[in-house]
Amino acid sequence: MKRFVIERDIPGVGTLEREQLREAAQKSNSVLHQLGPDIQWVQSYVTQDRIYCVYLATDVALIRKHAEMSGFPASKVSEVKRVIDPSTAAPDAR
Repeated sequence: MKRFVIERDIPGVGTLEREQLREAAQKSNSVLHQLGPDIQWVQSYVTQDRIYCVYLATDVALIRKHAEMSGFPASKVSEVKRVIDPSTAAPDAR
């Protein structure tokens, strides 16, 4: 599967209460269950007005279908081409 980063523009999302975020996660999980094994939610980062989600999926169409069914906007979907981290700086890093 391919890795995607989804930007979801949701004004004020950073002020939501824990229970509201739990309900959103439950809704997302429900839709993922309906869509089957070709899409997986890895994790999300919540900022003031946006959520950045990391998903694994076979293609971008499935990401967009999840957004449509769940009601969570997929303002921008980007396929991850490479991952770097501090260990990338090591001389023998590939």
